[in-house]
Amino acid sequence: MSAPPDVSVVVAVYNTMPYLTQCLESLVGQSIGLDRLEIVAVDDGSTDDSGRELDRFAERYPGTLKVIHQANSGGPAAPSNRALEVATGRYVYFIGSDDYLGKEALKRMVACADKHGSDVVVGKMEGTNGRYVHQALYKKNDPDVRLIDSALPFTLANTKLFRRELVEQHKLRFPEHLPVGSDQPFTIEACVRARKISVLADYTCYYAVKRGDAGNITYRADHLARLRCTAEIMDFTAGLIEPGPERDAVLRRHFTWELAKLVQDDFPDLDGELQREICAGIARLADTYFTDGIRDAMDVKRRVRICLARSGAIEELCEAITSEKANGTPPFVVEGERAYAGYPGFRDPRISLPDRCFELIGESVPGRLFQGTELLASAWEQEGEEITYTASVRVPVVGDVTGAALRLAKKAMPKSADKAGARRLPAGTTLPDPEGTLTTEPADDGAATVLHARVPLDRHTAKRGLRVYLDVAGSTYEIPVRGKGKPMPLARKWGSEADPYRVSALVNSKGRVVIDTAPMHPPKPSLVSRVGTLVSPVSARLAGGLRRKLVRGLKRLKRK
Repeated sequence: MSAPPDVSVVVAVYNTMPYLTQCLESLVGQSIGLDRLEIVAVDDGSTDDSGRELDRFAERYPGTLKVIHQANSGGPAAPSNRALEVATGRYVYFIGSDDYLGKEALKRMVACADKHGSDVVVGKMEGTNGRYVHQALYKKNDPDVRLIDSALPFTLANTKLFRRELVEQHKLRFPEHLPVGSDQPFTIEACVRARKISVLADYTCYYAVKRGDAGNITYRADHLARLRCTAEIMDFTAGLIEPGPERDAVLRRHFTWELAKLVQDDFPDLDGELQREICAGIARLADTYFTDGIRDAMDVKRRVRICLARSGAIEELCEAITSEKANGTPPFVVEGERAYAGYPGFRDPRISLPDRCFELIGESVPGRLFQGTELLASAWEQEGEEITYTASVRVPVVGDVTGAALRLAKKAMPKSADKAGARRLPAGTTLPDPEGTLTTEPADDGAATVLHARVPLDRHTAKRGLRVYLDVAGSTYEIPVRGKGKPMPLARKWGSEADPYRVSALVNSKGRVVIDTAPMHPPKPSLVSRVGTLVSPVSARLAGGLRRKLVRGLKRLKRK
């Protein structure tokens, strides 16, 4: 009797041509070898050429590919369950029939499971064609992760390697009545029951394809179907995990993703009755599961929307969505070391939501500050031989702005700040006293503060970035001022006739304002220094010797 294959790959198929071909080719081409591989593909009543393509591959690989044809069931759960009935591998792996694997994926994951005794192995996934795949879990290989202290709850698809003994021992199957999210109960229970869960992050195992026709099931379900499925998944999870940090870690994902997606940009355009049903469903789940721990762990944007929906404040919820879409992030209301996002509903006595719903709690705010910071005007003020740069900058903060400053910074922003556009300065950072003067006033719309700065310029060669510094919620943030699309003052000559300087306001390649000062007639470099600029860094030692010889030669000439 031959040994069972190492891994059975389950492929639920419904109308996925031409993507199916690439999927199957990636499976039969796995480096693990056909003798260690079993593929179980279930055609769920496809009406395109998917069934015929499966049969074609089955004829080419008769000892590897098993094909089952059945009437359409309406989702991937039933064909996946059918495949589990005939799978024989030590491990079982699930793949979407429009996705594909890296060549070494199965070999690496099986080796990882065997080495560490893992019941579940999560191989690194990437999205293609614009499909989003959460990446936080894949920062490094990890032989032992848990739901409670990792990004695993945000990676609950069944596209993982499972020990089949675990699957059969706990009779894990997919709920066939769920039109979307049917893989989550299976994955959650497997992770709860697993002795060890490992992450393989140094190789892309899985490529998730966003179809050109947006035909992936994830993109098709309507609002109420998604709400109903999410509610059932959350109730299932609550029945599996006792109240506490582990349950919160899993359910936070559903408030952050599935429920928050029900109250995003399209919500204001929905029918009023549908809006009420969505909010009522969110309220039921929030009343049951929205602990202080989950609330405080969410970003303020989604937290506020969940809280407004829970309270039934549909008008304020719609206003929060539409105003942010049209105008960007709302202003921060700063009160001492606390800061709040000024969304509609903040301190509205008709709603009576606690301030904590709007508070900035341990989250990254640089991107919001950067997007809300705007250069309104800039100019030169020249008097005699002196010149001053003036700028008016709108910042998305109201309330206590006594710590605000506008500086010309010598050092470039670190590359780590490129994505957000701004950065939070490390605790204990000492900043020089701001030069010049700064006054503040509320913006005309009351939704921001305008900083008016006058910065005198010194005579030296420098390129300095225009930066705003703000104290928000106990931290200091450094925000480069954007100049792209804004009129810049013309370059100006200043200083004495004997030692004239020029000053320019430039916009660099990242769209940030830079003030460039330099002498108009810089001194010409000496012969020795010019020689130094002509040699490469590789020849630095040779250049040093050449300089010494030149200096000695010049001295001899002088003595003569």
